[in-house]
Amino acid sequence: MTDSIFSLLGLEEREIRIYRALLSLGPSAIRTIADKAGINRGTAYECLKSLQSKGVVTYLPKGKRRYFSPCDPEVLLQMAQERQASLDNAVGQLRGKIIPELNHLKPDFSAANVQFYEGDDGIEFVLRDILNTVSGQPDPAYSVFSSKPIRRHLYRPFPTYTVQRIARGIQVRVIAIGEGGEDAELSERKWIRTNGPVDAAYIAIYPPKVAIISLASENYPTAVVIDSREVSAAQKIVFDTLWGLL
Repeated sequence: MTDSIFSLLGLEEREIRIYRALLSLGPSAIRTIADKAGINRGTAYECLKSLQSKGVVTYLPKGKRRYFSPCDPEVLLQMAQERQASLDNAVGQLRGKIIPELNHLKPDFSAANVQFYEGDDGIEFVLRDILNTVSGQPDPAYSVFSSKPIRRHLYRPFPTYTVQRIARGIQVRVIAIGEGGEDAELSERKWIRTNGPVDAAYIAIYPPKVAIISLASENYPTAVVIDSREVSAAQKIVFDTLWGLL
């Protein structure tokens, strides 16, 4: 786990070994550091130069030799905070400017606006897309048509979906076709009673997209995601009208 955190900071495994060796040694020459870290001298020197450029290591000249010293471990926290600030800035620019500009490059509608997914991995991707798309909107909410046969397949690959939806403050309205289904926090549910069997189906309306999930076989879910403001707007009108009549 610790090494993975270091890697998130842009530090390679060899650099981590060098830094750990320096912390235990204190100011040292390259040969001593390389021996302690178990790395050849040439590689150790390249790692030290890299660490120096990242602000993790410093050096002092002593005669013709250089003695390298590790910076206080608090520097790692500073690196993480700087990266977090950069990521937050990138997210803000992507949402506010870059993604809208890129979306304008797309044609009004094409085959690229329809994506197909299958299996548990595909369904998990679609569910995450719902959360990510809706959470970025001023009024985070979406609507769903859902039938009982699909429910046990739907959240199998993503059991924490509802928990994450609630954590993001996303509201959902559900029209349940047939029996079953319970209200959860930040959700409302109405029912359409039916006689006879009901096919497995789940339709999520989260403008500008609509996701349709069904079963290709008894235990194999598939999904189609349509990225179209016109289609999602029409589906939302149908849902809102039916919701008002129930």
